[in-house]
Amino acid sequence: MGTIAVHEFISLDGVFENPSWTAEYGFDPKMGEAIGAFTSTSKAILLGRKTFEMFAPAWSTRTPEEDPGAPFFNETQKYVVGSQEPNVEWANSTRLGAYDADAIRKLKDETDGGIYISGSGTLVRALLQEGLVDDLHLFVYPVALGEGARLFGSDGVKLALKDSEVYANGVAHLNYGPA
Repeated sequence: MGTIAVHEFISLDGVFENPSWTAEYGFDPKMGEAIGAFTSTSKAILLGRKTFEMFAPAWSTRTPEEDPGAPFFNETQKYVVGSQEPNVEWANSTRLGAYDADAIRKLKDETDGGIYISGSGTLVRALLQEGLVDDLHLFVYPVALGEGARLFGSDGVKLALKDSEVYANGVAHLNYGPA
């Protein structure tokens, strides 16, 4: 049975939308090690359609020389959740259709290893409400943006802190699981 590990770059006030604001903090190599640790055990990638449409053109042409994460993103089986057909193609991708918690449960049951999610806020919120997220890796940046799409909706969710780490750039990695 698989597990779902979500990775999000997020501000102190919960904004995860368009994480270009993270650039001024740099990318601490230890952050890459942390992300690599949970992607290395992942056998599948699960994305919402909008995130898939952003990731496909960004990752599909990257080489391992440009980014050591390129083989993971390009060679791993990807599953896309969304009521509309994605407007881009990317190797090793399967459309699951509109969000269906039972379809995600089946995917977890059939996956021998981790299922990685990045971004995909609408999908992640639904998975959290259904209790389907096993690890929520929040990379919290020391900034409050004041506006933008927030990861957590008004429904609320209880989580338990599993681990934490702070990097030299001021980013805190908080790993939560179900409470």
